[in-house]
Order: sequence, then structure tokens, then C-alpha cells
Amino acid sequence: MPGSRITFLDGQAGQPQALERVITHVRQQLDGPDLARLREARRPLLAGIGASYAALAVPVEVLRGHGVPAQRVLSSEIEDGLHGFDTDLLIGVSQGGRSSETIAAFKAAEGPATLAVLNVTPSPLGELAAFTVDLGNEPDSYASTVGFTATVVALDLIAGAIAGRAGDPWADIAERAATVRARAAEVVSCLRSRAALCVAADCVASGASRVSAEEAALLLREVPRMPAAASVTRNYLHGEMESAGNTLHLVFGDGREVELARSLSAAGHLTLLITTQDVDPADSLGVVRLPESAPSARVVLETVVVQELVAALSEEREVPIESFVFANDDTKEGGVDAADFELASPVAAA
Repeated sequence: MPGSRITFLDGQAGQPQALERVITHVRQQLDGPDLARLREARRPLLAGIGASYAALAVPVEVLRGHGVPAQRVLSSEIEDGLHGFDTDLLIGVSQGGRSSETIAAFKAAEGPATLAVLNVTPSPLGELAAFTVDLGNEPDSYASTVGFTATVVALDLIAGAIAGRAGDPWADIAERAATVRARAAEVVSCLRSRAALCVAADCVASGASRVSAEEAALLLREVPRMPAAASVTRNYLHGEMESAGNTLHLVFGDGREVELARSLSAAGHLTLLITTQDVDPADSLGVVRLPESAPSARVVLETVVVQELVAALSEEREVPIESFVFANDDTKEGGVDAADFELASPVAAA
């Protein structure tokens, strides 16, 4: 059954404390005997759909950084089984545990152990899995706030356990998230009216921050209903940026991304750079500076900035945050549940 719903704004407000609860909860599970076998995995395959798929770029980055081969796939790619994949652990992510594609992938999987990463328990996906890691049934908004960032945290901790990493990057995350949100609010307030008039958005990043770009593109579509796409930095430079024009650009990173942001803004294209570098804002360039953090923690902080932006754009464009237009009844096990839309508009629930 679906977890309890809160508003997007309540999710933002309570996110720092929720992250602390999830960190404690997941650490306790990973320290228990039931999950000791995870540390034996050498070839994990990670599957999800939508925002869950975006989040999987974090554990892939962590695992590869520790010499563990890992890849992510859309759950729909393995609905017919794991043919062609050499894996000893299938990790499936679904916050509610009802994503039809991920459930189908688990039903078709033969051979490797299966781990379900969930927020809601019990759930159909959890019942199929050999192992589960849950977030503790944290209340979440329909356009996910806490559920998404907490999933990133859990996936980092799981990847760290598989890789044998010493320690983790989550100390003081609540304080850092609250500080970054305040900074983001100041920057967003200066560009929100112009950003709301843009016809589309490009979200650009590399490495683990691809998670942030992909989640930003999804939230921009879900919340203020702005067409948006996510691109990898080097690929964006090879032609994709040529379509800039009355577009909003979200650029995440410290390397080539800084020059990219400057180039776009110098050409008059509204750009928001999220970086740890000391970059001066300029005409058409807003800058949110992040504290130095490990890649996984940085993704959470980048997502905090994105949440602040989409909330502001929703208000500027007069689109209620909790209103969704389409209710696809084949994306969740058991179809659409009324609770999925309890905060949505009558149009979304129809």
C-alpha cells in the first residue's frame, strides 16, 4: 500500500531531519546479520524507473570508484530476464515498492540474489526480494522530496557496504542541507520571474551529479510543467547546446561546467550554476555555491537547490505543486490508488 503523503513544501521543510532518521535506520539494517551477504557481491546490476533510475547513478559512481564493476539499467530493459548481463546481485529501487516494471524485472530474474530498496513496507517488490533495505516509511510528497534524497542516501550506504568503504559522507548532512536551501532561496528569488517565462530547460552535469541533472529535468516537468532534458556535460558540448534560446540552463559541477555556464550566460541565456567553486554571478548567471562534499552528499545538496527552484517556478507559473495531469494506471502494481492522488487536483485524479 502507498505511504503517507505530505505536501512538497512540507517535504522541503522537514527534509534535513528526515535524512538524519533515514541514515540511522539504514545503517542499523546494514549492520545486521541479514545483509552480511551483500558484502560478497562483486558484479551488482542496479535497476529502477523514473526518479529511482536517476538515483542509481550514485551507487554506480561509488562502486566503480572502489573497483567494483556496476551498471544501472531501466527496469523495463530486463522485464524479460537478465540475458546478456553477468551479475551476482540485482538491486531494484522503488520507493513505494509497486513500480510495475521493477516488479516484472524481479519476477523474471533467475540466478542472482535480489535486493529491494524501498521506502514503503510491506510492498509487492519487497515480497519478491531475497533482501530488503527500507527507508522507514517516511512520509513523502507526490513529486518526491524526502523520498528521493533519502533514496540517494540509502544507495550510497549500500554501495559503500558492498565496496568495503571505511566510513560514509553523511555527517552533518542536515545542517548542510538547511544552509544550502537558504542560499538557494536567495539566488532563486532573483531569477524566478525570468526563469518562469522560459520555454524549456537543459540540465547538465557529469559524474554522480548526473543524478541531479536527471532529477531536475523530471521535477521541472512534474512541478512547473516546463519541458526539460538532462545531458552529460561532454555530450552537451558536442552540439546539444546549439538549441539554446529562451531556455533555462541548470549546470552542476566544478570543471568544464563553470566555463559552460559562463558561455551560456554571456550569450544571454539564463543560467543557474550549482558549484563548489568561487564564481561571481553576472547578467543571466545565478550561482549557488555548495560546501565541499563527497559526490553522493553533493547530489543531495544539489537536489535541495533544484527543489527550491521548482517550487518557485510552480508559484510563478501558477501551477499548483501537487497537481498532476495524467494518472497512468499501468505503472503501479494494482493500478492507481486513491492515496496516490489525495493531494492532487481534480484534473489529475480524474
